[in-house]
Amino acid sequence: MTESRERRLLLLLAAVQFTHVLDFMVMLPLGPQLMRDLHIGPLGFSALLGCYSVASGLAGFFGSTFIDRFERRTLLVATYLGFIVGTLGCALSHSAAMLGLARSICGIFGGLCGSLVMTVASDLVPPQRRAAGLGLVTTSFSVAAAFGVPLGLALANRFDWEAPFWGVAILSAILCGLISVNLPTLKDHIHPGARFGFTPMLEVIRDANARRALAFYGMLVFAHFAIIPMLAPYLIGNVHLAEERLFLVYLVGGILSLFSTPRIGRLADELGQVRVYAGLVGFAIVITLAITHARPMPLFALLLLGGSFFVFASGRFIPAQAILSLAVPPRRRGAFMSLSSCARDIMAGLTTAVGGWLVVKTPAGEIIGYDRLGWIAVVSALLSLWLATRVRNVEHSVPIVPAAPAGDQVNRSNG
Repeated sequence: MTESRERRLLLLLAAVQFTHVLDFMVMLPLGPQLMRDLHIGPLGFSALLGCYSVASGLAGFFGSTFIDRFERRTLLVATYLGFIVGTLGCALSHSAAMLGLARSICGIFGGLCGSLVMTVASDLVPPQRRAAGLGLVTTSFSVAAAFGVPLGLALANRFDWEAPFWGVAILSAILCGLISVNLPTLKDHIHPGARFGFTPMLEVIRDANARRALAFYGMLVFAHFAIIPMLAPYLIGNVHLAEERLFLVYLVGGILSLFSTPRIGRLADELGQVRVYAGLVGFAIVITLAITHARPMPLFALLLLGGSFFVFASGRFIPAQAILSLAVPPRRRGAFMSLSSCARDIMAGLTTAVGGWLVVKTPAGEIIGYDRLGWIAVVSALLSLWLATRVRNVEHSVPIVPAAPAGDQVNRSNG
């Protein structure tokens, strides 16, 4: 496959990931509006975030039992359709209970879809360019933060909180059609002797290197999401950021990370994933403590702090994804990515539970206990760094396969 075609396919996968990420991210700044309109508190809002994560984690767990038994494109389209149905359910919800159910459906299919996107991207990109390729897909987070979240907030402020979900559902339907037409057939990972059931998952779990990689990723997610769910309420209640200016934090952070993300990917390929990850963790720790102990400050200082968080804290996921993709042989990649999605979502759900337990909102709107979440995030980040040094690269470099004629199956030899 030529690098130009590879890049086009990665951009399409990034667009798919954008909708999945935006569906999750847009819930975070909608926290104040949802708590007000649905008459729920921080614990109720944490529960809405947590039901998505728990459902996605369970889907990832059971998905690992069958994900490598199917052709990648067909399964991606099927899960993406399920995600669209869940997002439409969010748009049609008018109570906390209905929204929780719709978020669970989004979690089930969105989690599988997200892990499949990273699996397909890893199948398409050879190991020597893996971090840069996955970094390109990861720019979806930056675009979602820089443009998707502010646009979603604008729609929510102009109409209602359901409006962003209508937008995501419509865009996802368009992209679903593009995937089915443009993505090549990918089924070289399928082995005739492979069986359904828990065997694929057990093969991954028995692999000590895979277990270390899953633990590493889980600790990273815990470190990152420990402070994410209550970030918007904290900035509004404690730092005194006006609610109508909240979008600026996501806009500036997204734009900065849009430029930094591909550069971080290239650095990880050139200098080594673990080395770059260690540097990002160091910067992220300082920024995390600064945010969780922040007090009222000028807007430009807050935007600089928030932008740095997007660049360094969110940037950790770029070398981390490359480390994950190289931790198992290609034939186990789907099951492993599904289990990593499970670990991610369980940890994200656990952090929302911890946050709902430790954090209290006063009648004046201030958030108490956020600083403790900051220290928990620091300890988790250091643990993730130690675990990252213990994950081995088990995938060898493979040659780039020449481009196949349109409509032909893409045959790849993945080592």
